Amino acid sequence: MAPLKIGYLLPTRDQAVRGDHDLGRLTEQAQRAEALGFDSAWAGDSPLTRPRADPLLLLSAVAVATRRIMLGTAVLLPALRHPILLAHQLATLDRLAGGRLIVGMGGGFPNANTEAQFTAVGVAFGRRISRLEESIEVMRLLWSGQEVSFTGRHFDFHGVTLAPAPACPAGPPIWLAGGGEAALRRVARLADGWLPYPPAARIYAREQAAIQQSATRPVTPGLYATLCLDEDPERARTRLRLSVERYYNAPLEAVETIQAMFAGTARAAADWLNSYAEAGARHVVIRLAADDHRTALEEFAGDVLPLLHAEGTA
Repeated sequence: MAPLKIGYLLPTRDQAVRGDHDLGRLTEQAQRAEALGFDSAWAGDSPLTRPRADPLLLLSAVAVATRRIMLGTAVLLPALRHPILLAHQLATLDRLAGGRLIVGMGGGFPNANTEAQFTAVGVAFGRRISRLEESIEVMRLLWSGQEVSFTGRHFDFHGVTLAPAPACPAGPPIWLAGGGEAALRRVARLADGWLPYPPAARIYAREQAAIQQSATRPVTPGLYATLCLDEDPERARTRLRLSVERYYNAPLEAVETIQAMFAGTARAAADWLNSYAEAGARHVVIRLAADDHRTALEEFAGDVLPLLHAEGTA
């Protein structure tokens, strides 16, 4: 089994919820994650539904402040943006990062708050998936560095050339979120990677196998997972509840039916992550449910990463 890469989600939303807008602290967290041996640092996107720092601007700062660690969006909502402008931003960011960028993308979870976000920026919520798919096609054409013309359902332009081109000739890899038949078909058809959050490893195994059977290109199996560590599992559960309900403004019991979430000891956390690795996951993006994110990062690196390394998983 290939080693499991471990990424760290920068706590942009958690800081914003507490009214803390010190972006320098987020950059320092990325530097610390790199020093502690994490493989990647990620930033989420939700300008209005769950407000936070812009992920591309933040990752630009992180790109300059780090050297080795991969950088990713978990996940970006391209349907909120015009693909010419987004392709330009992502190509520039990939250049800043020296080819270390992974573009995690999604359509936006179907609920009233997400729909309101699309409405506010003038994008029809019901067309977000077709707009996402067309945006991927447009951006890959533009990343060639050649003059491009395109006519589609949502976008129509002629004689456009972007500079600079991305550091990677084919452009940064695109990972798509999502589960269920339609999303899995989309991943298999369009994506370089998959970044879901199924609540059970058995679901992950089934869906990952479906993607691999029909994929038109190699697809990196990722996982987005939320963890809260504590030697007292009940206390971990209480802390997880506080963090998740503050983050999503929804009951933990509702969120954990659709998302991969764990609360408990470091040993149990390593076993839980290993269950997803055995199901096929190769790159896990960890969101730590905590108030003190620096301490939580240190604890995960000190208590969980060694267990994964010892077992040959990470």
